[in-house]
Amino acid sequence: MARWRLAATLALVGLGSAGCAQHTPGLGYYWQSVTGHLSLMQSARPIDDWLNDTQAPDALKQRLALARRIRAFAVDELALPDNASYHRYADLGRRAAVYNVVAAPALSLTLNTWCFPVAGCVGYRGYFDEADARAFADTLRTDWEVAVYPVPAYSTLGWTNWLGGDPLLNTFIGYPEGELARIVFHELAHQVVYAADDTAFNESFATAVERIGGERWLRRMGTPEARAEYERFDTRRRQFRALTQATRQRLQAIYADAAADPRDRLARKAEVMHDFRRDYARLKSEWGGYAGYDAWVAQANNASFGAQAAYDDWVPAFMALYQRQGQDLPRFYEAVRQLARQAKDTRHAALRDLMPLSPSVARQAPQTTLP
Repeated sequence: MARWRLAATLALVGLGSAGCAQHTPGLGYYWQSVTGHLSLMQSARPIDDWLNDTQAPDALKQRLALARRIRAFAVDELALPDNASYHRYADLGRRAAVYNVVAAPALSLTLNTWCFPVAGCVGYRGYFDEADARAFADTLRTDWEVAVYPVPAYSTLGWTNWLGGDPLLNTFIGYPEGELARIVFHELAHQVVYAADDTAFNESFATAVERIGGERWLRRMGTPEARAEYERFDTRRRQFRALTQATRQRLQAIYADAAADPRDRLARKAEVMHDFRRDYARLKSEWGGYAGYDAWVAQANNASFGAQAAYDDWVPAFMALYQRQGQDLPRFYEAVRQLARQAKDTRHAALRDLMPLSPSVARQAPQTTLP
């Protein structure tokens, strides 16, 4: 499975209204959202129940004990919320918690959005059943590029803590130790700060927290074996992210050339995509044939590149803000809360000012909504 940052936020899992250029979701969508989430919650049992279950595999018990230590670290060392989330575990019997649908025009990385009353407008629409997600994708405009991808975890932003909170899931409990820590930290970060209608802000902030927290966990708590395993894992991820970021920048330059003939831009786009897949094949060979990104690359298009950008583009700005706050996480969180209270344009201007100097288009505001 492709391991660019997949974790997503589906506040109250999609109880919402129509988004840009979309018809109003029918009752079937609301029903699958509510019943899917309730089924997930009802499947969860306290970690102690699993640890005391003589039928539970020893390997699972070890991972749950590790997850419990990670959860405590999140509170004690990272000042993340101390609440009901991630004290229970559920085996969903499937490979993903939800499946997200994303869409973008043929000459843009700007995602279509769907709007929900708690989450605001986001650049994806989630389904608990993969077949439902693909069926919805098939109904979208034929001139859009569409992607469906698996999501191992999502956050309800703390709104369901009274029901037992977001649980640990089989979809990510087996991740390498450092990655398991990061995904828990990422999802808890969504309960710290959330800005409606700003997917890139929310996901980039959570990605910054997971990086800070993951590094601290491995340095202070990880075994040498865990650190070595994670270094191999993260090296591949960083190399893949560098490749996809360079590809996004090339595509953005083409799409920004509005004066060019659309046919010429499509031809240049095809060259970029050819180069991307060629360079990925080289990376895969250097990795000894590691195939974890194959599925992502196979369906790579404007929609999947646009979705990935939300998790990456503002991360350098948040890391700079963290340094500015003396690497003090409570102060960092408060500074981010202040940004979240600002108007979106003002918030993005502040983030651009925080971005490290770069000749690339990284200093531009990430594009996550259609006009």
